Formats: sequence, C-alpha cells, structure tokens
Amino acid sequence: MRFEPTSDQRDFAAAVDGLLSASDTVAVARAWAEGDTEPGLRLWSRLAEQGVNALLVPEDVGGLGASRVELVIAFELLGRHGVPGPWVESAAYLPVALTDTETLAALAEGAVGTVAAPPHAPLALDADVADHVYLATATGLVGGAVGTGKVSVDRTRRLFEVSGVDGDGSPAPLDAAFDSAALATAAQLLGAGERLLADSVTYVKQRKQFGREIGSYQAIKHALADVRIGLDFARPLLLGAALGEVPAGAAKVACGDAAYRASRTGLQVHGAIGYTQEFDLSVWVTKVRALVTAWGTPALHRGRLLESLVGA
Repeated sequence: MRFEPTSDQRDFAAAVDGLLSASDTVAVARAWAEGDTEPGLRLWSRLAEQGVNALLVPEDVGGLGASRVELVIAFELLGRHGVPGPWVESAAYLPVALTDTETLAALAEGAVGTVAAPPHAPLALDADVADHVYLATATGLVGGAVGTGKVSVDRTRRLFEVSGVDGDGSPAPLDAAFDSAALATAAQLLGAGERLLADSVTYVKQRKQFGREIGSYQAIKHALADVRIGLDFARPLLLGAALGEVPAGAAKVACGDAAYRASRTGLQVHGAIGYTQEFDLSVWVTKVRALVTAWGTPALHRGRLLESLVGA
C-alpha cells in the first residue's frame, strides 16, 4: 500500500512545522526542564490555535474529529522539534478515553490534560501544570490528585504520582486510548530520530580529523546509512498503524528501535561533545531514551503482538 498525504494534510504539516521552526524549541525545552513552563505553555497555546490539541476530539464538542493520520503527522513534528509537555496524554489519550463533553471541549481549546495509567504508564507527565489530571483504573478514569514528583532521564519529562479522588470511575475505552497514546509516542520517536540523523549528518560534514571531514570515512557513512534505513523501514509501520492496518504496538517497537539507533549513532559520530548536557543533541538523545519505554515497553508490545499472532 502506498500512502500519499492529501493537500490538506500537507498544508497542516507545513503550518505546524513553520510555527515550531520559528519558536526556538530548544530554548523552550531547556526552560521547561528548569521548571520555567511559561514559554512552553505559550507554545502550547499557539499549537492549540493550529488545531493540534483538537485533532481527536469529536466535532460535535468543538474538536476536529480528524483521523489518526493527522495525529501522527503532528506528533512526528513535535518529536522532531523536541517540544515539551504532556502532548500524548492531552491530545492522544484523553480525547479517546474521556466521555465528559465539557472537558473534551476544554482540551480542544488548549486546556492541558494529563493522566497516569498504571501499570504501563504509572506516573502522570507534567501534572503540576495540567488543568485536568486523571488516573486510569480498572473501571475507567477518575479525577487525580497530584503527588510526589519523580526524576526522568529526560529532564523535560517531569513525572508525578497521582492518586484517585473521584469515586469508582466511569466506563471508558481505555485499551483504545492506550493504543492511541502508543501510536502518538511512536510518531514522536520517529520525529526525534529524524532530527538526530539530520544533526549528525550536518556535524560530520563540518568536523575534520586528519585533514578530512569525518563524514568522508566509510565507517561513518555506513553507520548513518543504517540509521536512514531503520527510520525508512519504521515509517510505513507508523502510517499503517495510523490507518488501522497495523497494530499500534508494531509501530511503537519499530520507531523506538530506529530512534534508539539514531541516538546511539549520533553520540558516536559526535564524540565527547555529544555526551554534554549543554550540547543540543542531548535534548533528543534523552528524549528518545525516555520515550522508548513510555506507554509500553518494547517487551510489552512485542508480547502483545506475539499473542495476537499466535491466538489468530
């Protein structure tokens, strides 16, 4: 199957990419990591104006009712630009899980939402800045009270314990919401991998050793080519999952593997500078490391895939 985005989808991607390219997202991410969320929340509001928050919210409550293709287009760009915030929770999970039309309308307009969904997503991302905090239980979603903060390898991912406060919960399609979150995370991983590859290619064309650009050495070329192949092989699975032809877990595993290879190779070709927190590469290296296990570890998704194949 050959996928070609529509003209509307290309225009949407160009608009979001243009906004993010002009927003100094690295500075936004660094500020977010230090606890200064104001620049990130301003960017959140601007992206809401572009419709990113409303993609999966039904039209009858003020959303766009878009397909999951638009979702992966937007989230790949969020990953490529390293945008911080609980985007997966607010724009991918909650619009599928929630039944409260008032909250759905608020999320579509730009309210910040987050959720803890144990056991596979036990902590809520950026719960301290969220307008709506939830806990996923066996019976559905309940309102959540924000607890103790936890440290993530990605300093822009500020995680919090959440306890339930609103009764027994209301029925909600939590399995579908979990798959939606896994799909959005896969798209972020692919975008981060693409950014790591682009930055690595730029660097090896500039860095010289023994009088030659290091990108001219065969070993460097082969390593970067392997990254390119991995990302190119992951993309069809992501699009297939967005179209409902492939399980979301397959896209999560493939995009995670490809992005992780991109981060390892990026560190290798940059050398010692790649390990420094001050160098921008670290924004994406640490993000990939965190997202690989977010919304389901590779082992979980591989196990679910195996079960679906054996049980078919």
